Amino acid sequence: MSDTLKLVCETCGQANRIPAGRLADGPKCGSCGDPLVTGKVAELDIATHDKATRGDELPLVVDYWAPWCGPCRMMAPELAKAAGALKGRARFAKINTEDFPAVSQRLGIRGIPLLVLWKSGHEIARLPGARPAAEIEGFVRSHL
Repeated sequence: MSDTLKLVCETCGQANRIPAGRLADGPKCGSCGDPLVTGKVAELDIATHDKATRGDELPLVVDYWAPWCGPCRMMAPELAKAAGALKGRARFAKINTEDFPAVSQRLGIRGIPLLVLWKSGHEIARLPGARPAAEIEGFVRSHL
C-alpha cells in the first residue's frame, strides 16, 4: 500500500487523499466533513457510484439491489455485519438498480443481489446471490 489512499466521499462525491496509516483515526471528507471510513453500508447515487468505483484505492464492495427483491432485503443486515467486521480494510456501499437502471445495463448485471468488489477503477470479483456475513467477509478477504 502507498503512503496515501484516495477515497471518494460516499456523501458528496469529493475525492480525498488520506494517509494510509490514519484510516483507523476516523478521517473526514475535506469538503462536507462526513466520515470516510464508517464500517457501515452507504447508499450511492449513480454519480457517486461512478466516482467511487473509478477512484477508490481502498477496496469497495458494492451491493447491486432493488427494494422489490426479497433476497436483497434479506441480505442487507448480513452486508451491514460484514461492513462492520471489515472496517478499515474495505468500504461497503449499495446502489438501487431500480432507481439507476443504467448502472445495471453498463455492468451487464443480469441478477440481483450482486456484490462487486472494486479497487482503483478495476472490477476485482463478483459474488452473486444472497449470502451470510461470513461468506461476504470471506469473499472480500480472499481478494485483498
